[in-house]
Amino acid sequence: MKKTVYLVRHGQTLFNIRKKIQGWCDSPLTEIGVQQAKAVGDYFHTQGIVFDYAYSSTSERCCDTLELITKMPYTRLKGLKEWNFGRFEGESEDLNPPLPYNDFFVAYGGESQEDVQKRMRETLQDIMSQKNHQNVLVVSHGASIRNFLRIWERNSKVKLQGRITNGCVLKFEYENNEFTLVDIIYCDIN
Repeated sequence: MKKTVYLVRHGQTLFNIRKKIQGWCDSPLTEIGVQQAKAVGDYFHTQGIVFDYAYSSTSERCCDTLELITKMPYTRLKGLKEWNFGRFEGESEDLNPPLPYNDFFVAYGGESQEDVQKRMRETLQDIMSQKNHQNVLVVSHGASIRNFLRIWERNSKVKLQGRITNGCVLKFEYENNEFTLVDIIYCDIN
């Protein structure tokens, strides 16, 4: 039986506008980030989408985003955290190496790309394999979501063009322990 998970990137943060590497570091949502989260909530409401369960990264920017999307209770999971960039956290984004990062951050106390993918895959498979989890909301981070998507690109019915923007919603179907990207929703703030 197919299940659905809506994987949302948190709203814009202070570090996003200052072009700082966030990773496991945290910074607050900006006013635009608050508006983005509310726009995602409005989208779900107008579409009549109701969630059985909700999950968030333990990072404050994700928890704040989820709490602006819905008032339902949720579970915080470390497995949904952003890529750990080690000593690069809090530094300027212009210090990032060219993509793909692969194992670059391991030498600086961070995670490898494979570790991020494994953590996200296992966490989301665990969430979606639970009973009564037919329609689930998950709030996470850009690099973690992008690396999760890389695992399932072969199954995707739509292709991501460019970056996963703040407040972007990726709708996945889950069946037989596999995920299929079926829609990408950009909630405009006007």
